[in-house]
Amino acid sequence: MKRFMKVFATLFVVLAVAGCSGQKKPSNETVNLKVWGSQESQELLTERVEAFKKANPDKKYEIEIKVVGEPDARDMVTQDLDAAADVFAFANDQLKDLVEAGALYEITKNKEQVVKDNVEGSIESATLNDKLYAYPMTADNGYFMYYDKSVFSEEDVKSLDAMIKAAEQKNKKIFMDVSNGWYIASFFLGAGNKIEIKDGKQVLDFNNETGVKVGEVIRKFTASPAFITGDDAILQAGMGDTIAAGVSGSWVAKGVSEKLGDNYAAAKLPSYTLDGKEVQMASFGGYKLMGVKKNTKNPVDALALAEFLTNEESQLARFKKQELGPSNIKAAANPDVAANVALKALADQAPFAHSQNDVLGSFWKPAEAFGLALEDKNQDSMKTLLDKMVSQIQDGVVE
Repeated sequence: MKRFMKVFATLFVVLAVAGCSGQKKPSNETVNLKVWGSQESQELLTERVEAFKKANPDKKYEIEIKVVGEPDARDMVTQDLDAAADVFAFANDQLKDLVEAGALYEITKNKEQVVKDNVEGSIESATLNDKLYAYPMTADNGYFMYYDKSVFSEEDVKSLDAMIKAAEQKNKKIFMDVSNGWYIASFFLGAGNKIEIKDGKQVLDFNNETGVKVGEVIRKFTASPAFITGDDAILQAGMGDTIAAGVSGSWVAKGVSEKLGDNYAAAKLPSYTLDGKEVQMASFGGYKLMGVKKNTKNPVDALALAEFLTNEESQLARFKKQELGPSNIKAAANPDVAANVALKALADQAPFAHSQNDVLGSFWKPAEAFGLALEDKNQDSMKTLLDKMVSQIQDGVVE
C-alpha cells in the first residue's frame, strides 16, 4: 500500500510539472468588451483591435466597436454607466466630471511607463488629485489657422487686421466658428481674461472692462464682409474657393490640404488690435484620452486594451490614417510627424494654449449663444450680452 501511494504521488508530481511547463493554452472563456470611438476612427479601431487579439492569443476576445465621438462620451457614459463601453475615448475637459461621477477606473498598472512614454501635458490632463484616470491618446486637441498662400503672405497671417483688409480687397472669406465657445474664448484668453474652477463652479471675468472691449473686436470681425462661419464641412468645402483662411484643428488637415494643393499652409493664430496694442490670440489646448469605465466586468482586459490602443504603434497608426498628433514622445519624434504642416502650426500655437481642464460643461451653451448673437448681428450693448453669458455659465445653465 505504501509503495502504491509513493508511485501515485510521484505520478501526480510529474503530471503537474508537465502541465506547468507546457505552452499556455487559449482560454475557453470568451472575454467580452465594448469600445467607443468617433466615426472617423472606426476603421483604425477595427485594425488595432484585431492587432490586440493577435498579440494576446492565449485569450478569446469578442470586442464590439461602436460610434460615440469624444465630445459625446461624458454624457453617454454618465447617463447609463452599465450600458457604457468598457473602453472609450473622450476629450480631457471631461475628466473631472467623469471622475466625480464615479465613471473612470484609476490607472495603476504600468502607470510609471505610461507617464514616461507620453508628454507631460497629456499626463497632467489625464490626472486628478495625483491619480491617473486615463491613457493619453493624442496631443492635438487644439486649433490654429489654415491659409491659402496665393491670397495671404506669411506676414499677413500674423495679424487678423491685416488678414481682414486683404480678404476684403480680394473678395475672400476668413472662416471661424464664433458661435462655438471653444474658438471664441481665444479672443478673451489672449487679452488676459480668466476662466477658472472655484469650489466646483465655473468662474470667469469675460464681462469686465477688458472683456467688453474684446467683445467689440469680435463684433467688428463678424460684421466684416470677409467673415464666414459654420462647421468644419463649410471650411473644407470652401477652402481654395471663397474661403482663403480658417480656424480649425488637425482633423481637417487632409481635406484642406487636398483643396489647396501647392497653396496649402498653416500658422499659429494671428494677433488682433486692442486699445492700440497687438494681442496674440490664445486657444484651448487639449488632449484626447482613452478611459476604462469603473464598473467594467473585465478590468484587467479592458485596461490592457486601452493601453494597447494608445501605445506608440497605435498612435503612429492614428497619425498616418487620421493625421492626429501623438502624445507618445517617440511617436511624436517620427520624421513624418515632425514634418507635418498642421502639427507644426499647432506646436507654434501651443505656448498660447490654455488647458481645457479649467472648463466645466456649463461654459459651452451660454458661450455658443453669445457667439451666435454676434454672428446674427445682434446690436444689444456688449456689456448686456456678456453679463448674460457669464451669469448663465456661473449659475450652471447648460441649455
